[in-house]
Amino acid sequence: MPSDPAAPAHALLVGYGSAGRGIHGPLLQQAGFGITGVVTGNPERVAQVEQDLAGATAYPDLATALEAVAAGALAADVVVVATATGAHVEQARAAIEAGLPVVVDKPIAPDSAQAMELVDAARDQAALTVFQNRRYDPDVRTLAALVESGELGEVVRAEMRWERWLSGPHDGWRGRESADQGGGVLLDLHAHTVDAVVQLFGPVEIVYAELAARGTVAESEAFLSLTHGSGVVSHLGVTGLSAAPGPRWRVMGTAGSYLVGGVEGEPGGLRELDDEDGHCGWLYDGQQRRPVAAAPHGQVDFYVAVRQAVALAEQGVAAVQAAMPVDPEDAVHVLAVLDAARHCADNGQVERVVTPGVGPA
Repeated sequence: MPSDPAAPAHALLVGYGSAGRGIHGPLLQQAGFGITGVVTGNPERVAQVEQDLAGATAYPDLATALEAVAAGALAADVVVVATATGAHVEQARAAIEAGLPVVVDKPIAPDSAQAMELVDAARDQAALTVFQNRRYDPDVRTLAALVESGELGEVVRAEMRWERWLSGPHDGWRGRESADQGGGVLLDLHAHTVDAVVQLFGPVEIVYAELAARGTVAESEAFLSLTHGSGVVSHLGVTGLSAAPGPRWRVMGTAGSYLVGGVEGEPGGLRELDDEDGHCGWLYDGQQRRPVAAAPHGQVDFYVAVRQAVALAEQGVAAVQAAMPVDPEDAVHVLAVLDAARHCADNGQVERVVTPGVGPA
C-alpha cells in the first residue's frame, strides 16, 4: 500500500459473529476500509457476508484466505481477528507469518505468557495492535481529560462497574467455554476495565480478586481491587446479576469526585446523570455539582488510526507499528493483571503482578 492515508485500504476480516459483523465490520467501513474478504465456515454467516458486503469473498478458513492474498487474488492491507478468544493466538500468528499487519480483538490471548509470545513473534516481522475500542468511549475520554486537567486533584480511588441483569441462560461461547479457552467475564469485560484504569492511572502492582461462576463454566462475576504504582486504588466490578446497576464510574480525588451513570444501552445508561446534550457525568466539589463537557470521542477513531498506520507500509514494519493506536505490550500487562486476579481467587492471597518481559511490578 502506498504511503498515502487517502489511498484505498483493504481489510480481511476473520470471524463474522457478533464482534465481526456487529462491531468491527461497521467501524472498518466508517474508517474508509473496504472489506475484501471474510473468513467464516458458517453457512448462515456466509449468506450474511453476501448480503452485507458487496464484492467481499467468503473463505472457509484463514489459510485459504492468506493463500489468496499471497497469490494476488485478494487485496488485504490488514487482517482483523474477530473470533473467539481461544483462536486469537493461532490466527494472529498465521497473519504475522504472512507478513500482514494484524488487529486482534481483546483480549489478545487467554493469558499473558501467550500474549508475550505473540508480541515477540510479531517483532520486526509484522505490525500488531489490539482492539481496545473502549478507550474511545465518552466516559473514558472525559475522565482522562479531567485527570489530566488536575480538576480532581490527586486521585485516590477509582470505581468502575459493568453491571447488567442477565437472568436467562448464558448461551454464548463466553458462558460455555472455560477460562483456558477464553470464556468468562474476567477476560471478556475486565480486559476493558483494566485497560482503562491502566491508561488513566498507570501500571498495576498488586491485585485482590473475587470470582464466581453462576450458570457458566468460567466466572460470570468478577470483582478486582488493584493497587497502581502511582498509589491510586481501582475497584472494578463486573456482574450479570444486578437488576439495579451502580454508577459506571465514581472517581475520588483530593479536589472533588466524578460520577457517571450505568452501562450504555441499559436502562439509566451513561446519560442517566446528564441533564443536557454535550455532557458526560458530573463533577462534585463537596458543596455542589456541575456537568462535565464530554471529550471528543468515537470508536471509529481506532480504525482511522489503523488506516493511517498501514498507509506507511512502504516505510517498513517499524513505522507501521509505531503508528498503531494500541501498543500490544499494553495488552500483555492487562493480561498479567488478569492472571494475578485468577491466582488470587484460586489461592485466597493477594498477588503481585508479574508482566512477561518486565518482571514483578
